[in-house]
Amino acid sequence: MMIDWTHFTPWASLAGGVLIGLAAAMLILLNGRIAGISGIAGGLLRPASGDSSWRLAFLLGLVLAPLAYGLVATLPAIQIDAGMPVVMIAGLLVGVGTRYGAGCTSGHGVCGLSRRSPRSLAATAVFMAAGFATVFVVRHLF
Repeated sequence: MMIDWTHFTPWASLAGGVLIGLAAAMLILLNGRIAGISGIAGGLLRPASGDSSWRLAFLLGLVLAPLAYGLVATLPAIQIDAGMPVVMIAGLLVGVGTRYGAGCTSGHGVCGLSRRSPRSLAATAVFMAAGFATVFVVRHLF
């Protein structure tokens, strides 16, 4: 195994992880809500009274943060090595998996594990194993 040192970014990755953890901690401490993106976005589809503003603000922050970063630094080039049909199928599979798993990677992997949720531990183990298997099949069998 070789490390791609030109794309190895431990400090940027650490900063991103700290920001994700800080945002998740602030949301639960200040609002009593779990920072699972699928649940936050799904709550906008069936909004409860007085529940939409924080959800919209959180999702707008996800979109606006990279744009703000782009004002002070160069954003990396976006490169997708798959065609539109593959991207659409992948998105559909992620959506179905999120629904069946009762949450997304951010909800289970970041917030659920930090709360020591057994369900999140099982979900995280399953989606990590599925990711490992997918990478192995795509890179070594195809």
